[in-house]
Amino acid sequence: MSSDLHTLPARKLAAMIRSRETSSREVVAAFLARIDALNPQFNAITSQVDRDQVLAQADAADEAVARGDVVGPLHGLPQAIKDIVPVSGMRSTFGSPLFADNVPDVEAIFVTRMRAAGAILIGRTNVPEFGLGSHTYNPIFGPTRNAWDPTRSAGGSSGGAAVAIALRLLPFADGSDMGGSLRNPAAFNNVLGFRPSQGRIPQWPREEAFLKQLVTDGPMARSADDLALLLSVQSGYDPRAPLSLDGTVPDWHDQLQRDFRGARIGWLGDLGGRLPFEGGVLDLCGNALSRLGDAGVALEPVTSTFDWERVWRAFVVLRQFSIGGDRLGVAYDDPVKRKLMKPELQWEIEQCRVLSVAQVQKALHDRTAWYDHLLALFGDYDFLALPSAQLFPFPVEWAWPKEIAGRAMDSYHRWMEVVTPGTLSGCPVISLPAGFGPQGLPMGVQIIGRPRDDLSVLQLTHLYEQVAPWMAKAPPAAHISTGR
Repeated sequence: MSSDLHTLPARKLAAMIRSRETSSREVVAAFLARIDALNPQFNAITSQVDRDQVLAQADAADEAVARGDVVGPLHGLPQAIKDIVPVSGMRSTFGSPLFADNVPDVEAIFVTRMRAAGAILIGRTNVPEFGLGSHTYNPIFGPTRNAWDPTRSAGGSSGGAAVAIALRLLPFADGSDMGGSLRNPAAFNNVLGFRPSQGRIPQWPREEAFLKQLVTDGPMARSADDLALLLSVQSGYDPRAPLSLDGTVPDWHDQLQRDFRGARIGWLGDLGGRLPFEGGVLDLCGNALSRLGDAGVALEPVTSTFDWERVWRAFVVLRQFSIGGDRLGVAYDDPVKRKLMKPELQWEIEQCRVLSVAQVQKALHDRTAWYDHLLALFGDYDFLALPSAQLFPFPVEWAWPKEIAGRAMDSYHRWMEVVTPGTLSGCPVISLPAGFGPQGLPMGVQIIGRPRDDLSVLQLTHLYEQVAPWMAKAPPAAHISTGR
């Protein structure tokens, strides 16, 4: 068995399985060996499927190839689905004691599509309780530890997925994002996290199909090419998600190369001094993007008079409205179940219950105003950029950062305010690895693309891979030999 299968891109592995250059069993066994070796320390993968069952699926995948069956683009690849996503027949805890033994009989549309494309599900990736907070820990499985320093946070809520990709426990993975949950953990672990256009990946099951438009699922990987592969499987209209975008996204593998000479990136930075940053973050991100200058891409500061408080307040209100009004609110009314909820969740529900109709309407109006302003900015710039987080990975024992650069954070998510312009835009946003700070910890930089122009964001990412040498760098623990 090849000793380096885990280092290869997902697309290459899938092609090798189809051509019988290697087998699904060999690929799956290689990743399982790495999980055995590294997961006890980092805790990225949870609820693992029985090994014999997984290997039996791999054998079936190899038999299908041997018969000459038509197989899907993910055929024979191991995958672990984020644990806030329901998966039929598989333990789905949402990181909450309320759902510790939950095994749903329905699953997300994109999961069904991944299965149909040939993915073999080997377990789940760890999350914060109900995905709340960009720091992955919960009372069922405990914390996920940063791939570069296990004493530090992995970010969240797709923290398990990001660490699994960085440590080569998975070839790529799914994630989801409301308040930076694809972008922050990608930044904290030196991988890519892509929040596609709103509606690109249909969301179902859901309790409200027409109004709540903050969350989207998306792919995480180590290359633009692998992002394109997974996105092509996950995306496409489904009538159960009436606001999902028409059509499907093709596999853009052959369209990633593009001449960007003359393109302009507008640097939003700290939003005109509004946001506090740990020392080194802004310079690191700006210097990383300046490497695109040799390819003819200009990085220019944006001067904007937009009231950024409107963006933050709109995000907070719409988030509370989204979280507090569904089944979690019903559980909150039961004193026994309420005690099983993390304090931040209880706070979101309580804040939701004092919202007025006028406050929700104002939040919707302010989101629209920000979108209109964004369109005006895109009249001058091809992309907009700002850091993916406001501080480097923090100690894993913290519940959340209480201050940044001497400024107190007044909520458990204020320290991630930098992600809210991208969330409320509904536009495609990616976190690109920006390199490493003074303590050797990773950081990322966000790129916001024009409405529904997911391809351009992936094309720019592909270009960036060629000028950012740290993107190929793996964490020290990733170099451990598993004897495979």
